[in-house]
Amino acid sequence: MSRPLPSRRVSVLAVVATGIAVLVVFFRPWADRADSADAEAGRGCVSSVPYVSGAGGYASYRIPAVVRIPAGTLLAFAEGRAGGKEDHGDIDVVLRRSRDGGCTWGRLQVVAEGDGNTRGNPAPVVDPRTGNIVLVTTYHRGDVTEARILRGEATAEDGRRVFVQTSVDGGSSFSAPREITSAVKKADWRWYATGPGHAVALTRGDHAGRLVVPANHSATPPSGSSDTGQEPKYYGVHTIYSDDGGRSWHLGFVEDSYEGVYNANESTAAQLPSGRLYFNARNQKGTSPGNRLDSYSSDGGAGLDRGFMQQSSLDDVPLVEGSLLQLAGERRDLLFSAPSVPTDRAAMALWRSSDGGRSFGKVLTLSARKAGYSDLVQMGSDSVGVLYETGARTAYETIVFRRVSLQNVRG
Repeated sequence: MSRPLPSRRVSVLAVVATGIAVLVVFFRPWADRADSADAEAGRGCVSSVPYVSGAGGYASYRIPAVVRIPAGTLLAFAEGRAGGKEDHGDIDVVLRRSRDGGCTWGRLQVVAEGDGNTRGNPAPVVDPRTGNIVLVTTYHRGDVTEARILRGEATAEDGRRVFVQTSVDGGSSFSAPREITSAVKKADWRWYATGPGHAVALTRGDHAGRLVVPANHSATPPSGSSDTGQEPKYYGVHTIYSDDGGRSWHLGFVEDSYEGVYNANESTAAQLPSGRLYFNARNQKGTSPGNRLDSYSSDGGAGLDRGFMQQSSLDDVPLVEGSLLQLAGERRDLLFSAPSVPTDRAAMALWRSSDGGRSFGKVLTLSARKAGYSDLVQMGSDSVGVLYETGARTAYETIVFRRVSLQNVRG
């Protein structure tokens, strides 16, 4: 079950006035109410700061993911890293909830506790048939680094494993993590990560109701090779999916070219109005130009229509994760979020595609500050939310929630 943090945790208040965010950090015991808010920021706010590194008992927060449940509550997930910014160590999956459109945030919950080990890469999705929240995460032993896993120096038990949890009460509590590794990870894979960012619930077509989680992995070098497995060409992307609300899971398509030209890595997905799935992935130091790749699936993520190829209209994006969101409503544009300085993780921006991902155009820069990972969520018919890493000196000082009017992103 998810649990609230003890009273020693730090609370964070984000007040927005005349478009300028003022951050106030103060100490107090967490209230006992199920969804106590930090402050009366008022409805109609522009931005807030649900996570501040060094506050709440964690040295840093990373890897944001956000979903909106049918009641309108926002659930903002992240990794709470106790020891620092490293991708290993004592890391919990944490959650904060907002009932007022992201203006204020309730108490911090630990959804999956590392207990000295690493639990992370939250990939949440709302099951359209039940309203339940299904959360897929990954795990490895806390003192095992990614480099060791890539080199094949971790046992199956200590290396990357995959778990699922479910909430039937709008995110107030979650079931204990249940392992699904054997169903979704090949024996010769070393690294494994879900998301980052929200997963996708299919709402149309032959596979309506299916939950699809974009994921990535690294493969073992072939026998006789002098490679260590740390070479970027061994990264690949895949999907996992469930047709029964998260009870059972299957491995979908596997991008396994491993040729070093298009090194598809962290990926994000959206279902287009046609029912087709569009995938956009990080190009992890491939020899091809640009840092973004894309592909499509016409069978609900079980297979690919073609291999991943360069998405040249996103060449401004640096080497980083990005997020997709297919808008509902009359104008069904596809949005993409990521930093927008080709040589630096800075200047979080939004791009729009009106042709199903064939091309994108940048429509809005949210800030010139440092910026990292992000996740998009639709807030209704008039706005979207962007949950993203940002800071003045580094991209990993805070996780900010920014509300954007659709009038600002539609041509």
